[in-house]
Amino acid sequence: MNHINQVGLVGRLTKDPVLRELSGNRIQSHFSLAINRNFKNSRGEVEADFILCTVWGRLAEHIVKYCGKGSLIGVNGRIQSRSFVNEESAKVYITEVVVEDVRFYKLKPRDSDNAVLPPQSVRSEQNHLKDFILPQEEVNLPVV
Repeated sequence: MNHINQVGLVGRLTKDPVLRELSGNRIQSHFSLAINRNFKNSRGEVEADFILCTVWGRLAEHIVKYCGKGSLIGVNGRIQSRSFVNEESAKVYITEVVVEDVRFYKLKPRDSDNAVLPPQSVRSEQNHLKDFILPQEEVNLPVV
């Protein structure tokens, strides 16, 4: 029996993503997507869920380079749970989406200049990215 772990989300970035370089020339970024719920609460307000996402490699580079706070993007990936011990020696559990594919729908400029480009050695290994193309025009998704 095959098990499926697949998720697709469309939402807005809650802040400018930042690229991190880890050991072994690995590149990574974390960000949160704000996703509006399809109904209003008792006060007539639309609530949102905030989903933590992690992205690696060239996808992380593209998201950090092209997306600022408020950018509308779609991600596909898998849900992953992990834990670690924090500075207060308490065990912390995290559930996040590990992004495997991204679609840019409506991009907003970055507020900060925290985009850190990886070293030239990493960029030269990823020359196959020449065919990466941003959308020519903005696509506005309908509000439900």
